[in-house]
Amino acid sequence: MRGGRSPWFAGIERAVRQPLTEDISCDALIVGGGITGSLMAEQLTRQGLDVVIVDRELPGRGSTAASTSMLLWEIDRSLQELTNLYGFERAVRAYRASFEAVRGLKTLVQQLNLPCEMRDKDSLYLAAGDTAKQLIEEHALRQRARLPGAFLDHKALLAEYDIARAGALISPGSADADPMQLASGLLKVAVGRGARLFDGEAVAFDSAAHSVGVQLDDGRSIEARHVVLATGYVMPKIVRATVQKPSSSWAIATKPQPDHIWRNATLIWEDSKDYLYARTTKAGRIIIGGEDNDEVIEPDARDALIPEKARALTDKLTALWPQAELAIEFRWAGTFDSTSDGLPLIGPVPDSKGIYAAYGYGGNGITFSYLAAQLLGGLIGGAHSPLLGDFALNRDVALR
Repeated sequence: MRGGRSPWFAGIERAVRQPLTEDISCDALIVGGGITGSLMAEQLTRQGLDVVIVDRELPGRGSTAASTSMLLWEIDRSLQELTNLYGFERAVRAYRASFEAVRGLKTLVQQLNLPCEMRDKDSLYLAAGDTAKQLIEEHALRQRARLPGAFLDHKALLAEYDIARAGALISPGSADADPMQLASGLLKVAVGRGARLFDGEAVAFDSAAHSVGVQLDDGRSIEARHVVLATGYVMPKIVRATVQKPSSSWAIATKPQPDHIWRNATLIWEDSKDYLYARTTKAGRIIIGGEDNDEVIEPDARDALIPEKARALTDKLTALWPQAELAIEFRWAGTFDSTSDGLPLIGPVPDSKGIYAAYGYGGNGITFSYLAAQLLGGLIGGAHSPLLGDFALNRDVALR
């Protein structure tokens, strides 16, 4: 899932996984203990369910550790693109849900007093070419949808942020955080409420009328009324979604340089398919990522490119922010899935009663993971949302 080393490992308490020594039962089994599984565990224990989490790795050491943890509400597909795909009402529903998800996650972190360096941030959506025409059109559509933000032309962008691009959208309501601390803290809360965490790999699923039998690789089994798949970018065979595609991404982090940070340490990303993205940390590191490639996804080939991609990202950092000190301390890579419409895969697994998918794919992974916890927690509790149709695993995506 990842190679190299990100800056998120310092000071993390290792979650204690116990071996499963007997067959057990529970209300809800969560497969995967990363950020998505941790959010699910917090939600379902808050609803009073008896929760079990199984993970074949140390929780959070998979794709969570490779995340740059930019908690954007803006989706990989622009509001214009989603409107072209699904119509204005459905597109706005997804954008507003994403906006509310970031707000809800920030509120949750505050309520639980989780030490994860979460900070409220604006986002700066930069024009990637010589014109800002698309951003002007996007801004007009967002205004119609009553989404917050303003357009900055070249002159205003240069004056306010010292960044030389054709234009940008500046939007409030996003955040950043340390993803490992966030996942670890959520898991600790869930375990404190009685959730049980086991070392194990789920290898088979057997849905029956009132429960799901899950077989582990060591021969033990767990019977659960509900099973949530939070396995990141490793899907069990029972999930046959076709709208997602794997891709690799690379990132670098500088040494702390708090005196060389752009205004307000705003989150930065580009209006392009394979966009560049940048953030800072509380200590003043600059993190920049991108160089995405959907042809290099095998771990050895991906990791072999870390030095080359790190040099390319360093050059892009220089172009974006010449004031940066180019003392690169961390270089890493990760393999992620993204969907063709930029939306997550959340909801019941077709033909598998009692099994639900929680896959927050794309650049909004953690935002969508929180949304998955809300939607699936509601569904298990008897509520329904039209978003479950929008994010369905078997949805039709007629790309235009």
